[in-house]
Amino acid sequence: MPIGVARTGTNLPSGNFLPEVWSKKLQAKFYLNTVLSEIANHNWEGEIKGGGSKVNIRVRPTIAVNDYSVNSTLSYQDLVDGMIELIIDKAKSYAFKVDDIDNAQADINIVNETTMDAAEQMKIAIDKQVLAAVYADATAAIASTQVTKLNVLDWIVDAGTALDENNVPDSGRFIVLPPWICGTIKKSDLQDASISGDGTSILRNGRVGQIDRFTVYSSNNVALNTGTYECIAGQKEAITFASQFVKTETIRLQDTFGDAIRGLNVFGFKVVQADALVHMPATK
Repeated sequence: MPIGVARTGTNLPSGNFLPEVWSKKLQAKFYLNTVLSEIANHNWEGEIKGGGSKVNIRVRPTIAVNDYSVNSTLSYQDLVDGMIELIIDKAKSYAFKVDDIDNAQADINIVNETTMDAAEQMKIAIDKQVLAAVYADATAAIASTQVTKLNVLDWIVDAGTALDENNVPDSGRFIVLPPWICGTIKKSDLQDASISGDGTSILRNGRVGQIDRFTVYSSNNVALNTGTYECIAGQKEAITFASQFVKTETIRLQDTFGDAIRGLNVFGFKVVQADALVHMPATK
């Protein structure tokens, strides 16, 4: 009996399961709610079979441009086929059990609701792990700043300037901030819709919107180290992320009447364009 179908009366489970179908549902829920789906690319996600897999990422060669004069002899550059390895070496799991009686008497679909929560908790755990690591690989950085409503605009503009100096495209730019900085933005002069650039004041339903070419994301998962929030800004090509629910299983318990349900998610991430990522340490 596939997960997601409520049991009633004597219609108790046979132990059958549809792992591929349900794992796709979990993956969809995961991506729907994660910040990573917005700030990282999934260009090389491909088919991940399990922990320890890797994805080989080819690096575009850099071509030298030289001066030329009439009848000059050309010098031909050898192409170096660079390669970056994205290692899928991280994994997280969940496991819970559902008693047949509880499931039969519940007024909600316990398994479906619990699995939805598992996807949400998985998202939070992975978001925290990625955001706690990638800032250290950024080659661009601005000085640690005590952010206030008076300087928050300058702080964001400085991050945009750092990307401009690295010739990073305007499209796909993002900035990830803790909620208190997003609140500071709403108290600043950025409440003027003309500055946010989308025709609507940013004082609306907690959504910050667009600021200096950045799409602003609020996240409680920004790394915090001894009072410093390790904020990041960048362009979507900076970070690549690959994730897959490779195991979703139900097991008929032997010592009670019920099912055990468990899932395994493998993932990997890497900063592949360090020049397109800015570290923005901030304090209150």
